[in-house]
Amino acid sequence: MLLLWLSVFAASALAAPDRGAGGRRRGAAGGWPGAPNVVLVVSDSFDGRLTFYPGSQAVKLPFINFMKAHGTSFLNAYTNSPICCPSRAAMWSGLFTHLTESWNNFKGLDPNYTTWMDIMEKHGYRTQKFGKLDYTSGHHSISNRVEAWTRDVAFLLRQEGRPMINLIPKKTKVRVMEGDWKNTDRAVNWLRKEASNSTQPFVLYLGLNLPHPYPSPSSGENFGSSTFHTSLYWLKKVSYDAIKIPKWSPLSEMHPVDYYSSYTKNCTGKFTKKEIKNIRAFYYAMCAETDAMLGEIILALRQLDLLQNTIVIYTSDHGELAMEHRQFYKMSMYEASAHIPLLMMGPGIKANLQVSNVVSLVDIYPTMLDIAGAPLPQNLSGYSLLPLSSEMFWNEHKLKNLHPPWILSEFHGCNVNASTYMLRTNQWKYIAYSDGTSVLPQLFDLFSDPDELTNIATKFPEVTYSLDQKLRSIINYPKVSASVHQYNKEQFIKWKQSVGQNYSNVIANLRWHQDWLKEPRKYESAINQWLKTPH
Repeated sequence: MLLLWLSVFAASALAAPDRGAGGRRRGAAGGWPGAPNVVLVVSDSFDGRLTFYPGSQAVKLPFINFMKAHGTSFLNAYTNSPICCPSRAAMWSGLFTHLTESWNNFKGLDPNYTTWMDIMEKHGYRTQKFGKLDYTSGHHSISNRVEAWTRDVAFLLRQEGRPMINLIPKKTKVRVMEGDWKNTDRAVNWLRKEASNSTQPFVLYLGLNLPHPYPSPSSGENFGSSTFHTSLYWLKKVSYDAIKIPKWSPLSEMHPVDYYSSYTKNCTGKFTKKEIKNIRAFYYAMCAETDAMLGEIILALRQLDLLQNTIVIYTSDHGELAMEHRQFYKMSMYEASAHIPLLMMGPGIKANLQVSNVVSLVDIYPTMLDIAGAPLPQNLSGYSLLPLSSEMFWNEHKLKNLHPPWILSEFHGCNVNASTYMLRTNQWKYIAYSDGTSVLPQLFDLFSDPDELTNIATKFPEVTYSLDQKLRSIINYPKVSASVHQYNKEQFIKWKQSVGQNYSNVIANLRWHQDWLKEPRKYESAINQWLKTPH
């Protein structure tokens, strides 16, 4: 039935004549005549490599495939910070993480910050948001922020539950992530009852929690999230034979920051190949469920005769390691964590186009304003994606200098014991840490080493130096690292004072409780030593 619908859909819904999109360096002038509607669906933790070959062989994603066939897919799209709140702050502000100062999941944008949606509303759009937003300050668990603040302390503690799987043995269980389905239903109902009767163009945002792993009750305060959970219905969408078992470096040969991440994520123990394959299979099944929710939105737009006038964009805040590099979760600059899906379709968007240019989440802000025909602020970190995806630009072959040939991603949060900076160009991925000297950098040739197994920073010193100089021209990263270090200590001191006499009990029972409670005095002493050291 789905295949029949897709074939009929292809012949009708997207056969409307394309409207050209004018453009300039950072954005298009004037937008479309009779501004189109926009729907932005943002999932959590979706590995962008699953949207193109060979990753796409592992799981059936019919609606993502439909968007690819009838729109533009960006093959090298990246998060600007591989964790929830900072990445979303970048997307909603159009600014790099060091400019928003969204250092961790607790620190994001001010609630009154002017987002692209606010500007679109001022330019005549009706706006609506459903589901996960997570771009403002003050959210997530105490554990999450304390772990981030204390990353410089000289101790090593497991902060997550061991990654595991949990199966609902029902072949008919479709709605596993009920909260996401409820928000999808709310978005569909809004399209039916409100958007379809509106005289204004609309912009609708739907935020999904999937395919983020589920809470693991054994992990202490606020549980942590290390459970990959699905049903037989979704697991049948996965091709087990296509699942790749990632290669791991021996623990003794891991980069020191990678070792810290693997240890704090509870991944340094023994895992059988079957365990690893199952974790990856369950994750892919969760991605299939995510795709189905995207499909509900596309179906509703089609049924309401809105699709031909609506630009649909799908992306994610970051990826999911799913046991690559001996880790799960994100917080890493490796491809599984940092590479995100980004697909667009609708009026004026080129069909069946794959764009290889590097782009990132900060590009969403100018793209949205471009669609609305709103002027772009001069301080944005991002560039409109319309010149790379619109019919007019491809027809005129004006593809030079539309977007810089690099993207920047940063990470300053928990599970990583140094501020991390990634510069991705066409061939190279350069990763610098902290002040640039105290922790060795990493360099990967993604053409010859797509799995990022060989750090060639010392083998190619000229390339390393050149990329480091380029990175420093974009961001003074030693200075930013020092600012984050200062912030972490100040915030921890404030928090410690706020809990008063309960401090020892509270800090012992965070997500690291299984390790902490073995030697509580040792770990409290390590924190005291850290607090005494000069900034």
